Amino acid sequence: MTKTKLYTFLLLLFAVAVFGQQKRLETSIDSTKIKIGSQFNLTLKATVDSTSAVGFPEGKTFGQLEVLESYPTDTIKKGALYELIKKYGLTQFDSGRYVVPGLPVIIDGEPFQSDSLAIEVTNVKVDTLKQKMYDIKGVATADSKMSWLWLYILLGLAAIGAAGFFAYRYFKNRKVEPKQAPIVFKSPIEKATIQLRNLESKELLQKGAIKDYYSELTDIARTYIEEAIHVPAMESTTSELIEAMRQAVMRKRMSLTRETFEELERVLRTADMVKFAKSKPLEFEVAEDRNRIEKTIVVIDKSIPEEKEEDEEHTLAWLEKQRQKKAKRKRNIIIGGSVGLVVALIVGFLVFKGMSFIKDNFSPTNELLEGQWVKSEYGNPGVIIETPKVLKRQNTEKMVPKDAAAIVKDMEIFSYGIMFSNFNVMVSTVSYKQQVDIKLDMLFNDTAKQWEAMKAKDILVKQESFSTADGAEGLRAFGSMIMPNPLSDDGVKYDYEILYFKQANGVQQVTMVYPTTDEYAPKIVDRIKNSVEFRKRTQQ
Repeated sequence: MTKTKLYTFLLLLFAVAVFGQQKRLETSIDSTKIKIGSQFNLTLKATVDSTSAVGFPEGKTFGQLEVLESYPTDTIKKGALYELIKKYGLTQFDSGRYVVPGLPVIIDGEPFQSDSLAIEVTNVKVDTLKQKMYDIKGVATADSKMSWLWLYILLGLAAIGAAGFFAYRYFKNRKVEPKQAPIVFKSPIEKATIQLRNLESKELLQKGAIKDYYSELTDIARTYIEEAIHVPAMESTTSELIEAMRQAVMRKRMSLTRETFEELERVLRTADMVKFAKSKPLEFEVAEDRNRIEKTIVVIDKSIPEEKEEDEEHTLAWLEKQRQKKAKRKRNIIIGGSVGLVVALIVGFLVFKGMSFIKDNFSPTNELLEGQWVKSEYGNPGVIIETPKVLKRQNTEKMVPKDAAAIVKDMEIFSYGIMFSNFNVMVSTVSYKQQVDIKLDMLFNDTAKQWEAMKAKDILVKQESFSTADGAEGLRAFGSMIMPNPLSDDGVKYDYEILYFKQANGVQQVTMVYPTTDEYAPKIVDRIKNSVEFRKRTQQ
């Protein structure tokens, strides 16, 4: 087995990914290692025929890299085909390992993705013999004449007092401007007739406001029915209104025909359809609906008998319902004010205690940090490690390819949490049947490809040597990446740390991934790193 197959097999510590190559698009860079601020060139070459249309990407940044210059496209003819060559000058002003992300190239309307390539940016050496170097001074603290807590308390009390004062003034003097005297109508039919006349004078139909026209038209009809027959028409649905009218007609023994109910219901249904933009009546249909409403109101008014004792009782009951509605509205105002006061108290609590109090008591990672940790040995060759929770064994039976089974003796994976969640830690080990030479600094390239297959972008990595407390030497890879967020266009940034070791003819790997914004996760990572150890060779 070659080393290339062996490195491919190590990808199975995370997952198996398949990467395709675009035959019509080639990607290359003129250097894989530059100094800070130096320029390197990215070349995209598309092989097309003479009639093809090609669109190359443009932008000020490609991932974590800045675009210094976008050169004009060169065209080279090769037989019946053309090579379109697009070059970009890129750079980065911070040291580390960066990835030129896959870029979209449109060929004849079909999207193609360029290959992602790694570039290493190194520091410029500084001559410390001529220029003396000094440690960074600590943060200077100034003496405070007044505790910030008391300032927050005073501000919170002032805010609550101001809110209470303005709320009192608002409800106390709600009548700021004198209201015009309401128009008194002699009867519900007179009110409805005048309102219909005023509706036509607004010329809503001429302005194209059909929805507003039907809304006012049905409100006039509902108001008349509510005041004349005493049924709750305004807050009822169309079906509820028709049913309430039928009961009132039977109770009052009104002589309304089925046709009257059908005409009224037809207009109300049309208004409902117009309201939800499911219908747009023609001009003559609107005129017919208006006539139906006017005719229905007149027919209802003529059929209303003289008030009897039981009708008067029903009217009084209806009026009592209206009074209860007003009382309910007042209760809602009081409840709303109480809720506002509670919100003000909560805001004051947050001001006094600070958001750190909430984070300290309700953060899932803080619970992990403060909880009971577990120290155990995982895998073969074994890794002794301390974690917030016991790591669970993962099924790896189908993860060993046939061409690797000849040299792989054992492979095991243990983990807690889900990758790219609140916190994920994973221990993976591989032991071999024969002696194998593994270069730890090559392992992260395969890991980065796996993350890119999971839609990760802007992967930044730095590598350095790492030693455990018992003297075991390894490699530490750490950095950040951005994963897609299904709830928004902005991605979620994650930090990671990976520890690689070669012990007892095997490879051990400890991986930790967590959101960048979590302030407790780095403390968990440090405690886990400091706990890693291996058994003495005589014990294995």
